[in-house]
Amino acid sequence: MSNTGAARDDQTILTITASRPAYNREHIVLFIIGAIGMYAILWAIGNPFPWTGIVGAAFAIFIRWIYVASEAMDVVWTLTDKRLTGPSERSIPLTSIKNVRTLFSAVQVITHSGDKYMLKYLADPAATVDMILKTRDQGMV
Repeated sequence: MSNTGAARDDQTILTITASRPAYNREHIVLFIIGAIGMYAILWAIGNPFPWTGIVGAAFAIFIRWIYVASEAMDVVWTLTDKRLTGPSERSIPLTSIKNVRTLFSAVQVITHSGDKYMLKYLADPAATVDMILKTRDQGMV
């Protein structure tokens, strides 16, 4: 386990990284939604070639899939006994975390002040939520 972003006196509990299979799955779902949506819209407005919506969705999602991959796979979050740290020097004290929930392959962390953070493309988002909440609750005792 890495101690990335954690203060020296913090004990690292979990290092959270993006999962390539989760990233791929999410882009396949985006393609399906986009293809069906664009086909339906083009069909509804009377376009004689609604199949072009499928082609457009495939092209758009493929470009996004390739373009975003390297950045998405490099993101690392670290859960310590005191905070959750992430990219761009984000540091969320565990005591400020109000709620944590899953959203597809992501985990959304919500603070008492209303700030929201997304940990994206996780292999097991439910386990990540459980670990964050468990660590937060142990620290509040």
